[in-house]
Amino acid sequence: MPETQQVLMFMLAGVLLNLTPGPDVLYIVNQSLRGGVQRGLVAAWGITAGCFLHVAAAALGLGVVLATSADAFNLIKWMGAAYLVWMGGRLLWRTSSAHGDGNRAQEQSVMDHSGRHLYGPASKEMTGLLAVFFGAFATNALNPKVALFFLAFVPQFIPAQAPDPTWSFVLLGCLFNLNSLLVCMGWVLAASWLARRAQGMQRVMHHMDRLAGLLFVGFGLKLALTDAHSH
Repeated sequence: MPETQQVLMFMLAGVLLNLTPGPDVLYIVNQSLRGGVQRGLVAAWGITAGCFLHVAAAALGLGVVLATSADAFNLIKWMGAAYLVWMGGRLLWRTSSAHGDGNRAQEQSVMDHSGRHLYGPASKEMTGLLAVFFGAFATNALNPKVALFFLAFVPQFIPAQAPDPTWSFVLLGCLFNLNSLLVCMGWVLAASWLARRAQGMQRVMHHMDRLAGLLFVGFGLKLALTDAHSH
């Protein structure tokens, strides 16, 4: 087991790393600005779920495959890059397209033979939250650089004499993810607080969506140009 001092250093380093803006933070902030605390928290949980997937994969040895196999790395890399560019394109399209058709589509619902709504506002809200969660999960899970980060960062805090390095890796990985979740929740609260106090929110969100779209496309292109051997 890692010593207490190592654990504290690990937690401090984790906080500093999680404060650095990236695709995950951008996704959480964008959802918080658009949908408030609830959507932001769901996004944070989705990101954390993706991180737990990377920890499990690394513990099972799949992360080593990404680190040593250029083909495996490139496969996940291109999937993640395509997803980020697609997400950015959606945001850019939303800001440039007319809102009329979208508003009318949101007002439609499925009806049964008696004319009653089969799916009401609660069902729509749940579907929207699930979309936020899985969107956040995909943003993290399809980024091979996250897997390589865990492989490079966590072992530095595992003592050489540890009787079971794999178990220590899992414990530290879970601690990092819980630590990360708290930081992500801080981003949620900050973005939601800003959204409640912004004047002319519709115009602000229009520009935020455009900026987020450009950044997501940029993150996707940066990931696509990442060399497997450089990580």
